[in-house]
Amino acid sequence: MDSEDTTVAGIAAAIGEPARARMLFCLMDGCARTSTELSVVADVSPSTASAHLARLKDARLVSVLSQGKHRYYSLAGAEVAAALESLMVLAGGVPGGFAPSTPTRLRAARTCYDHLAGRVGVYLHDRLTSLQWLSAPQVDAGEYELTGAGTEGFSDLGIDLEAMRARRRRFACACLDWSERRPHLGGALGAAVLQTALRRKWLTQDLDSRALQLTDHGRKQLEQRFGSMDVS
Repeated sequence: MDSEDTTVAGIAAAIGEPARARMLFCLMDGCARTSTELSVVADVSPSTASAHLARLKDARLVSVLSQGKHRYYSLAGAEVAAALESLMVLAGGVPGGFAPSTPTRLRAARTCYDHLAGRVGVYLHDRLTSLQWLSAPQVDAGEYELTGAGTEGFSDLGIDLEAMRARRRRFACACLDWSERRPHLGGALGAAVLQTALRRKWLTQDLDSRALQLTDHGRKQLEQRFGSMDVS
């Protein structure tokens, strides 16, 4: 059996090729894509794209679903998305006089795999912790638990907390935001919050990117529930 350091090195090597990295970051929006679509993103031939995707699949970074004549690729899970988001943070350089170069549309609000990121995501994370809906994260794991106020508040939003806990993934965790360098809410609960915001038309989703748009109705609802916000 490979040692842990060898396994980590193999994953890093799989991510480390530029074309493969472009494919992975393209899949950060949570949407599945064909090999042909990813070849365009990576600027490589279809045959080369297939070889790259096989490498990513072997490294358990992507999964594939066959449907009819097509094979659709997506990230293998939220943990992969979190690792990629952390690499974006590292790529931004040393903290200090940090001035993000992230496009404005993405910096305001975007998807991070299946949960909410950007200024709106960080705002919501900060308000949930300030209002004590979430307990302080465990130092090592970054895991959150709900308080009594949080259980009541999320239930009032129509979120089925028992269903969230039953999923085979982390329930609620801090995910370091690529553009803001501060945490947003990840895990099954973070995904449920995003779906609630989309369903209630607080946010709308771009068809061709990870960008999300905060609606006027959404701003009013968020401020009414969680307090004033400055995410412009």
